[in-house]
Amino acid sequence: MRMDLYGDQATVERVLGNYRTWAVVGLSENPERASHRVAAFLQSRGYRIIPVNPVADQILGEKAYSTLASVPEPVEVVDIFRRSSRAGVHVDEAIAMGAAAVWLQLGVVDEAAAERARSAGLDVIMDRCPAVEYPRMQQQPPMEKRPA
Repeated sequence: MRMDLYGDQATVERVLGNYRTWAVVGLSENPERASHRVAAFLQSRGYRIIPVNPVADQILGEKAYSTLASVPEPVEVVDIFRRSSRAGVHVDEAIAMGAAAVWLQLGVVDEAAAERARSAGLDVIMDRCPAVEYPRMQQQPPMEKRPA
């Protein structure tokens, strides 16, 4: 079942509703790139964005870090804008740093890495976009108040 494997609606709502500090791996300085637009969207909704980009000093007014491991503060969600073939290493870093969740963006799929994260107790959302899911979530009553 695709939604369960890639993150069911309850998981999406839990991650967007409860976790406010997001490290965005692959966040581009270029405002035309999806990573920049999505991070700016999240930032405008009150989320703390921590850019992870090896060639940037600052993005969206926040200090950028060259690697996820070099982020000096706790991170709740690791949001991954990397090719699927590169996503697993960042999922493993998220597990090692004690993140609560990993979010692999649209088109980013690594089922083995997702299973490692789930086994380590992290919430996993894959091949979805928080800038799409957030407005959708705002239009629905919370999961516990929906009719069965």
